[in-house]
Amino acid sequence: MLRSLIQRAAGAVPSQCAVCRAWPTAQPVCEACVGAFAQPQPRCQTCALPVLGGVRQCGECVLNPPPLDACLTAVGYDFPWQDLVMDFKFHDVPGWATLFALLLKSMPGVEAALASADLLLPVPLSRLRLKQRGYNQALVLARALEPGKTRADMLLRIKDSPAQSLLDRAARLNEVKDAFAVDPLLAAHIRGKKIVLVDDVMTSGATLYAAARAVRAAGASHICGLVFARTQM
Repeated sequence: MLRSLIQRAAGAVPSQCAVCRAWPTAQPVCEACVGAFAQPQPRCQTCALPVLGGVRQCGECVLNPPPLDACLTAVGYDFPWQDLVMDFKFHDVPGWATLFALLLKSMPGVEAALASADLLLPVPLSRLRLKQRGYNQALVLARALEPGKTRADMLLRIKDSPAQSLLDRAARLNEVKDAFAVDPLLAAHIRGKKIVLVDDVMTSGATLYAAARAVRAAGASHICGLVFARTQM
């Protein structure tokens, strides 16, 4: 599976492994590094935090169920993926979406979630961040995963907020509350449908949960969060 994954990513730039600097290699992250740093692990089915084998939900999700029916991720937001995500988001390297999408699809449950989804909705950026960045990394990732089901016009960001990395969990939850809404002219397309919300990174879950509540209010029947990397809180 991993060998096939690397072969599918062959031809991407750079020709040196971005992690171990192995040379020469025809893929951005070599097969050995993918095998070492992108192995599936037991995770909470509704927030994707690591859990012990056989555990379906973490204690927090049992006590306070999130507005997601499922949540899936590929890797932890740590070495080596943290630096690559930073390049993807802030250093104008949207090409990382191809490898990120392939890694996601190699994880248990992701292909099934994509196949059963009616729509993929990328979590939108604020207008200011979109202007600064030039692209929404969540949209780029969603299109790499399932371009035919991706819609960027349905879920809207109606409230700007400070960078989430600058805030603690309580502040994050407060800042993104009511930050999203479904376009009322397009809400009928969401009612009764299975939705996958796509983002690059999940930290506290505040942003993804706020987006999920907006989609739920529009009548979605099932909501799955799909993120490339999850912080190991």
